[in-house]
This record gives sequence, C-alpha cells and structure tokens, in this order.
Amino acid sequence: MQIRELTLKELDTAWEVVGQLRVSLDYKEFEDLIYEMRDINYTMIGIFERDKLITYAGVAVSTNLYHRRHLFVYELVTDEAFRSQGYGVMMLDYLKDYAKMGACENLVLSSGIEKEDAHRFYEKNGFSKKSFVFVKPI
Repeated sequence: MQIRELTLKELDTAWEVVGQLRVSLDYKEFEDLIYEMRDINYTMIGIFERDKLITYAGVAVSTNLYHRRHLFVYELVTDEAFRSQGYGVMMLDYLKDYAKMGACENLVLSSGIEKEDAHRFYEKNGFSKKSFVFVKPI
C-alpha cells in the first residue's frame, strides 16, 4: 500500500474513483475544475494498492475566521469495491498528519444532507457537526 499525491498526469486514474462521488460531473468538467482549483493549491491524494487507486482525497489548506487555518477536505471517496475495509480511516489518519505539517488547527469538510452513512463515518472518526452549508443558485 502507498499513500501519495497524484499528479495532473493521473487525472484519468483519479476520475475512476472521484466519478463515483461526483456523479453530476463528466470527465471534461472534472478536468477543467481540477486545473482551475490549482489557484487554491488543491492537492489530490490517493491510497494505492499496487497500481490501483483505492481512496481519493482532494484537499487544500485554507484560512478563515471561523475555522482559522485548516485543511479543507473537498472530496473523500473510496472505490465502491473497497468500502468498509478501513481505507477511509487510513486516509483520515494521513490527512490529520498532513494538516499538522501544514500548521493547521482542524480538518474541515462538508457532506451532503442525504449522506447519512458518511455522517456516521465522520462522527465515528472524531468529527462533530459545527454548521450547515446553505447554497443559493445564481
């Protein structure tokens, strides 16, 4: 097993797993958004078994008044064939260390209201609900 950053040359590999979470995106939009998010130092991190991507996390260090300096987890997804095998916990452990190296105070993420299994997973792994995210289309 290996945990490492993915390069832009590995977007096809990333998409195989990210596409399972971001079902409203197509590959071209995913690629465009990844390139655009480079401005925020969006980092793609993966857990690999041999050469297969098992778990993907998309993260960026950010600072705001509410969370102070934190690691924001935009995506965290394990390939459907490998869920409930401990890979998500391994990734959270890695991200905690990654955040500490970045002088962050917290790991922060947002999760869809209908993702009750994910909410239980996060709470079981030390996260607590602190706010709601509201979205208004424009």
